[in-house]
Amino acid sequence: MTILADGEATLCTTCRHHLPVTQFHFNNNDSVSKVFYGRVQVENATALLRFEKKGITQKLIHQLKYKGQEPIGTFLGDWLGGELQTLDAYKTIDVVIPVPLHKTKLKKRGYNQVAKFGQQLALALNAAYIDDVLIKITNVNSQVSKNRLSRWTNSEVIFSVQHLEKIDNKHILLVDDIITTGATMEACANLLLSAKNVKISIAAMAIA
Repeated sequence: MTILADGEATLCTTCRHHLPVTQFHFNNNDSVSKVFYGRVQVENATALLRFEKKGITQKLIHQLKYKGQEPIGTFLGDWLGGELQTLDAYKTIDVVIPVPLHKTKLKKRGYNQVAKFGQQLALALNAAYIDDVLIKITNVNSQVSKNRLSRWTNSEVIFSVQHLEKIDNKHILLVDDIITTGATMEACANLLLSAKNVKISIAAMAIA
């Protein structure tokens, strides 16, 4: 374990230097958008980091999700928010919505690991943060070991929407921790698109 030096917070400078940053949003790279091509209409899509098994990004997000290190979400949200606020494509974002946790898992963990990330993005983009429109209605086991088809089937039935009038005519930034197959975000985005005249963009901490 590395002791943080004066002026360092959450992550040491050396570790931050070694994080596999994508730079997708600066390079007009459509790698994230391609995940959703033909599945759901998205305006813009990006991820801050690349995710590899046993890599530094996995360790970081594991600390966030399972070790109570909620400040990591704030750190990543500040980082990505600072970058996105410089880009015209993200200046029209009205609302930031996190992929939700089921209330049982939320009670057990104590927080949604995406919440601080989303809140900091909303702050940077001068947007509202809304976490009561998209809800998770079924608590399913971890998606990690499931294949793409079963993930898609699950994602179809585990989310719901309410209070859609809150997002009518809005450009929504839907946020999550990791994009793997994209099934979770696809299901969430399609539900949000049932509101009137909405546009969806996507941002994640990492992409596998």
